[in-house]
Amino acid sequence: MNVKRIFGTILTILGVIGLVYTGYELINQNTDYIALAVIGVIALIFFSSGIGLVKNTKDAA
Repeated sequence: MNVKRIFGTILTILGVIGLVYTGYELINQNTDYIALAVIGVIALIFFSSGIGLVKNTKDAA
């Protein structure tokens, strides 16, 4: 069981959820753009770091 891969998967899923939420709120024309920008940036950071952890972690089988 590789903890880095599991943590990377969790970060990726959280990032996707945050990006989908940000897109949904933008489509519904939410006027709180500062909060949406913060959520979107944090989600993008989570997503990219999760993908990086999954890609760069070697399988220890």
